[in-house]
Amino acid sequence: MLRYAIAGTALAVLLAVTTTPSFAVTAKEKMATCKFGADDQKLTGAARSKFIKKCMLNKDEPRGAPLAPPPQAPPPPRQ
Repeated sequence: MLRYAIAGTALAVLLAVTTTPSFAVTAKEKMATCKFGADDQKLTGAARSKFIKKCMLNKDEPRGAPLAPPPQAPPPPRQ
């Protein structure tokens, strides 16, 4: 019985640890990432400020048009 209690507790702790979002970063880490992106694109002045401001907004925007589903093969002929 004790074995089940220990296993249940371990499972609960494991689930609590793994359900935290891996994308949660601090503002300082986000700013470092945005600055790296601006440096990588060699942005300066107003363009750099605009890029960093947009990057820090933390919006989930799609990047381009969605891909079309692959074409389906025609069914084999009936015989």
